[in-house]
Amino acid sequence: MYAPEEAKETITWQQFEQTDIRVGTIVEVNEFPEARKPAYKLTVDLGPLGIKRSSAQITKHYTPEELIGQQVLCVVNLGKKQIGKYISEVLVTGFEDENKDIVLAQPASKVPNGSKLI
Repeated sequence: MYAPEEAKETITWQQFEQTDIRVGTIVEVNEFPEARKPAYKLTVDLGPLGIKRSSAQITKHYTPEELIGQQVLCVVNLGKKQIGKYISEVLVTGFEDENKDIVLAQPASKVPNGSKLI
């Protein structure tokens, strides 16, 4: 049976405001065979923040073709992370389903790229 992780310790409003979550549109998707877990290399258009790259373990629920044009929520101020020879510039967010596969966090309606989660 699936058991979600416990809620984290309470943080302040100021701490929450330090996390910069923006919406972007996936404009390119490539396979990532070198990744330890199945993943895609994503290119995301974040509007005024520019084009950023990310790696996402979302192969169970999505094909590359259906990801193009999808809007996603990205944490843009974590800094770069090296994954093998690939540099991820943003964290594309999602939720674990009952099988621990990732389902993307997405806005319910289209919004301008670069819009901040508030």
